[in-house]
Amino acid sequence: MTHSEHHNRLLDAVAVDFSVLRGHPQPFGVNPLVGGVNFAVFSRHATVLALVLFRPGDPEPLLEIPLDPKINRTGDVWHVALQGLQPGFEYGYRAGREIADGSPVHRFDAGRVLLDPYARAVSGPSLWRTSSRCASRQGNWRGLLVDSDFDWEHDWPLNRHLADSVIYELHVRGFTRAASSDVAHPGTYRGVVEKIPYLQELGITAVELLPVTEFDEADNYRKNPQDGSPLHNFWGYHPLSFFAPKAAYAVDMFPGSQVREFREMVKALHAAGIEVILDMVFNHTGEGNEQGRTISLRGLDNSVYYMVNPQSGDYANYSGCGNTVNCNHPVVRDLIIDALCYWVTEMHVDGFRFDLASILGRGSDGTVLTNPPLLERIAGTPVLADTKLIAEAWDAAGLYQVGTFPNFGRWAEWNGKFRDDLRRFVRGDRGMVQVLATRLAGSADLYQDDGRAPYHSINFVTSHDGFTLADLVSYEKKHNEANGEYGSDGDDHNFSANHGIEGATDDPDVKALRARQVRNFAALLILAHGVPMLLAGDEMGRSQGGNNNAWCQDNATSWLDWTRLDANRDLFEFFRNLIAFRQRYTLLRPRHFEGEERGERRLTWHGRRLHEPDWSEASQALGMYLQGKPEETEIYLVANAAVEDADFSLPLAAAQRPWRRFVDTALAAGQASCHPGEEPPLPEQASYRVRGRSVVVLVR
Repeated sequence: MTHSEHHNRLLDAVAVDFSVLRGHPQPFGVNPLVGGVNFAVFSRHATVLALVLFRPGDPEPLLEIPLDPKINRTGDVWHVALQGLQPGFEYGYRAGREIADGSPVHRFDAGRVLLDPYARAVSGPSLWRTSSRCASRQGNWRGLLVDSDFDWEHDWPLNRHLADSVIYELHVRGFTRAASSDVAHPGTYRGVVEKIPYLQELGITAVELLPVTEFDEADNYRKNPQDGSPLHNFWGYHPLSFFAPKAAYAVDMFPGSQVREFREMVKALHAAGIEVILDMVFNHTGEGNEQGRTISLRGLDNSVYYMVNPQSGDYANYSGCGNTVNCNHPVVRDLIIDALCYWVTEMHVDGFRFDLASILGRGSDGTVLTNPPLLERIAGTPVLADTKLIAEAWDAAGLYQVGTFPNFGRWAEWNGKFRDDLRRFVRGDRGMVQVLATRLAGSADLYQDDGRAPYHSINFVTSHDGFTLADLVSYEKKHNEANGEYGSDGDDHNFSANHGIEGATDDPDVKALRARQVRNFAALLILAHGVPMLLAGDEMGRSQGGNNNAWCQDNATSWLDWTRLDANRDLFEFFRNLIAFRQRYTLLRPRHFEGEERGERRLTWHGRRLHEPDWSEASQALGMYLQGKPEETEIYLVANAAVEDADFSLPLAAAQRPWRRFVDTALAAGQASCHPGEEPPLPEQASYRVRGRSVVVLVR
C-alpha cells in the first residue's frame, strides 16, 4: 500500500462511524477499545488540553479535539476515547495554563504539539532517514498509532542466570554501519540480526544495546574543528521517549516498522540463545536546560517531571546534560515502571542497564535517599522479577555508589573499581596485587556485606564511554580534538599507557608489547569472578584514534571496521577461546563468595612459591589456584605485571593428571591460547617460567 492510499484509508476511517467519547483515565497512553482507541495523559497544572490528530507526515493537524475538564478529566488525568479510529494516525497534545500566577516552574505553551510520554512509537524528523538537520531542529515529534500484533510464537525472555552471562556492549548503528560489515541492511536492527552468526561464534550470551529509545541525532550543533563536518548525537543518551524504539534503526519506512523490526531482532537473538539488555536513560531527557526545546515532559508538567528550582525555575543538573528527571515523584515512578514492564512484556527484552543510576536514588530536592522508592519498586515489581537489573552506580554530580548502591537484593552494578584497578595493575602500578586478588575473586569488599554475590559485579575494562582496548595500550592522553569541545570533554584519568610511543606505530617491539597487554586484559577480565562485559570491536583491535568520548562521532571513528577482523583473527580467536573456557568450567562462575559454599570450591593465593603470596607494595605478581570437587578440573592463573620474568612453583600434579597450558599471553599471537580441551601438557610440572608482563592459565 502506498502512503497516498494509506492516507485515503485513514480519511475514510474518520469519515465513517467516527465519534468522540469521554474515555478512561487508565491506563496512560494510547490503548485499544472495542472499535476505538482511548487516550489518557497526565497534567496536574494544565487548565486546558487538547488532543491533536495528524495524517502521517502532514505538517498541519487533521483534527483537534479540546478536552472538557468537567467531562474529560479525572483527578490529574485528561482522557478521551475515539470510536472508529484506526492505526496509522499521528497524535499529540496541546497543554496550556490560563492562570497567571507568575510561577517560573511552569513552561506551558499551547502553541506547541507535545509528544505523549507513553507513545509506543514516534514519528518525526530524522537526520539518519532524511538528511535534514533543519527538520530535526524544528521538532515536531508525535506519537504514532500502530498495530501491536506480532507473532512471537514461543519466544520469551531467556532467563539465563546472570552468573553464566558474557555481555557484549554494542551500538545498533555503529555495529554494522561501515561498508566493511558486508550486511544488506547496515546500521539497523536487521543489520544486528545478520551478524548473529558472528556473535554466536564469539560465544557471548547477551548484547547490551546503547540507547534504542527515540532521540534526536541532530541535537548537537557543533562541528568538527579539524574538517568542518557536522557532529551528531551518535550514542543517543538524550531520550525523547522511554517507550518508543528508534525509527531510524528500522529498514522499512512505513509507520510503525520500528516496533516490528525491533521485535524481529529480539526474537532472532533469542532463537540464537542471546539475551537482549537495553541501556535505558531515565535520569534526564533531550529537552535540555532552560534554553532547551519543549518537546514532551516540559510542556505537559515541567514542575512534576523535572527537578526545578521553585524560585528561579532553573533545572537541577545532576546528569551533566542540562536537566534531571524527578525520578522519585510518584507520577514519574509510575512512568518508569510502566516503561520497564512494557519492554519486558511487549518487547521481550531480558534486562536493563540504567545510565547514571544514582540519580534514580535522589529525592525531588536532589537529596540522596537512604531507601529510594523508585529503586525499591523496580527491584520489587513482580513482572520484573526475572529481569536483569544493572546500575551505573554514579552520577555527573560526584555521587559514586559502586558497592553501596541501594540494591534491595536485586541490583548488579557496573564495577568501575574493577576497571580502574585492572588498568593500574596491568599498566605496572605498584601496590596493586592485593587489590587485584579482591577483584579477581568477585569484589567481596563491595558486594558481600549486603548479601550480594560475585555475579552482581559487572566486570569491565572498557565500555562505550572511554578508550577502546587497543587505545588503552596505545595512548597516555585522550585525543578528543574532533569533538569540538577544546579538550574539555572525556575523562582525564584513564590509567592507560602508550608503551613508549603515543598512538599508532610501526615499531615491532611496541606493537608486540601492546598486543600482549591487550591479551592480558582480556584474560583477567573474562576469567575473573563476576560477569564480564566486552566492548564491541575490542576482540578485533578496534581503535578510535585516542578519542575517549566519541559520543558525537557518527563516522569511521565509532563504526566497527570489520576489515580488522581479518587482520586480527588471532585476537578474535583468543577472546573466543577465553569465553569458551569460562563457559566450560563452573569454577569460574561461582554463585557465592569464597567460604560460603560449604567446601565445594576452594580459592587460594600464591606467589612465586606456593602458599606465599606477596602482598607487599613492591609486588607485581600473583597466583590464583581454583579447586572444586575432586573430579573437577583445577585452574591455576598467574598474572605477572613486572618487566622481569619469574619462575612460579606449581601445585603437585599426579602423573595421570598433568598440568596443561591453556593461555600464555607472552607466546606468539596465534599460540597464546588454544581451544578448551586441547591444552598441551607442560614438559616441566614443578614450575613454570612466567614472562614479564604476561598472564598464564594452566589446567589439570
